[in-house]
Amino acid sequence: MSPVTGTTRGGGPWTPKFIEKIEIEKCIGCGRCYKVCGFGVLELIEKPFEGEDEYGDDMGNKVMSVAAPENCIGCEACARVCTKKCHVHAAI
Repeated sequence: MSPVTGTTRGGGPWTPKFIEKIEIEKCIGCGRCYKVCGFGVLELIEKPFEGEDEYGDDMGNKVMSVAAPENCIGCEACARVCTKKCHVHAAI
């Protein structure tokens, strides 16, 4: 299968890169990528951390997850707004 290609508004070549995964060990759960994606590709999930905080509670955090990769259009907007560079994209 050959890669999907297109043309930018300026006439240059463009190859979309679709989301493969999010590296959760880098993700801080800020939600920037979630807000920029209008196609419902991502969702915020709980990420349990090992250990407890100073109050004896289990530590937890939210991170992004790829919920609907089939909805991705390959624009990479999520990766461009991510300060932690945790999105992995690939051309198909």
